[in-house]
Amino acid sequence: MVENIIGAGRQVLAEYGYAGASTSRITATAGISPGSLYQYFPHKDANVLAVLERYSDTLVSHVTTRMSGQFAQPAPVIVRTTVAALLDGLDVEPPLLRAAVEDGPRLDDGRALRAFEQRIGELVLAYLTTRGRGLRPDTPLDTAVWMLVRTVEHLTVRYLLDRPPIPRDQFTEELTRLVLNYLRPPS
Repeated sequence: MVENIIGAGRQVLAEYGYAGASTSRITATAGISPGSLYQYFPHKDANVLAVLERYSDTLVSHVTTRMSGQFAQPAPVIVRTTVAALLDGLDVEPPLLRAAVEDGPRLDDGRALRAFEQRIGELVLAYLTTRGRGLRPDTPLDTAVWMLVRTVEHLTVRYLLDRPPIPRDQFTEELTRLVLNYLRPPS
């Protein structure tokens, strides 16, 4: 039942956005009564948060899967792979991405976003710890991870929401170059 309700919430959120996602639409899509919905989710925001948490978990799993086994690769390969994985994972349902970016932080004070950034940051830290010798020795790792995760996240999200006239391959290469230049030791 919970899976059915979360799936319906996802479908409604993607189709109508947060403002148009009502409990009546969610119950109609799920094929259940309002009482059944309220048994598991006391209000619309609780359902939307469950949808966004599931979306975040799926995205982290997608990026983790794509990065696993890549740690032996040189920095340009792992950065390009990570950017491509993030683009692919975020671009599955652009309306859902918009809802996650615009409404998610307001609903839970940004906890889901911070949890996502933390989990991706752990992957970046693991890579930099094992393979980042010689990269940015002047910058503490926690600072570099924070900067990298938020830069890549922000630019990727804006690219997908704004849809600028930049081919995806070019965007991936430019963002990879930006990250690699940040990681390069100062001359």
